[in-house]
Amino acid sequence: MIRIAVANQKGGVGKTTTAINLATALAATGWRVLLIDLDPQGNASTGLGITHDQRTHSSYELLTGQCGMEEAVVPTRVPRLDLIPATVDLSGAEIELVEMEERTHRLDNALGGTAAGRWDVCLIDCPPSLGLLTINALVAAECILVPLQTEFFALEGLSQLLQTIERIRGRFNPELSILGVALTMFDRRNNLSSQVADDVRACLGKVVFETVIPRNVRLSEAPSHGIPALIYDHRCPGSEAYIALARELIGRLPKRAAAA
Repeated sequence: MIRIAVANQKGGVGKTTTAINLATALAATGWRVLLIDLDPQGNASTGLGITHDQRTHSSYELLTGQCGMEEAVVPTRVPRLDLIPATVDLSGAEIELVEMEERTHRLDNALGGTAAGRWDVCLIDCPPSLGLLTINALVAAECILVPLQTEFFALEGLSQLLQTIERIRGRFNPELSILGVALTMFDRRNNLSSQVADDVRACLGKVVFETVIPRNVRLSEAPSHGIPALIYDHRCPGSEAYIALARELIGRLPKRAAAA
């Protein structure tokens, strides 16, 4: 199972939207997908229509050892897409994990107990911070996908994230690589969006995906209906962009996880 952390310590960059819709697109092409909601806000869980009553077990119980993988997994209405939901309890996990053994490897150890062949790929939706939850995701992941909003301050946040990735490589996970940077919330009417996109490409080169995710009202509306935008309106510009991004992403993934 390929493990991908979807991370950016800056909030409001389209991280959860990217995680939900990429997971949906991968599932639609035949991949068996597991999405882990590691954000205390639980937006990925809500965006996939998982109610609070359905979150009997969550990523909080998984990290703290109160349940195993099979207990935490909830099927979604998207075929071949399963979810480990999040609850508000996760907000206290940062403090509790400090006292625990192997506090940076809790998620990695839990995923290590997954039955071989159950899923082809795992996407981990990280919180907008660089605390122990995100560190757990980066330790468990093989690679990281960075959604980057095309605004000026996003560049400063990217620099901090790249430094964190280097620290994780040096101390915990030397195999961690950057799968790609996805430019999000791109406004073609705004010259700043184009300028930021050009600057990021000049700095990072081919690490940046060719596909750009536009600002799109359908992407914002879909979570309120509890379904991914790809199902809510698969013909809107945002959905079409995520389908194209999924194609690019598949081309960068290791070939060992063939679609079912």
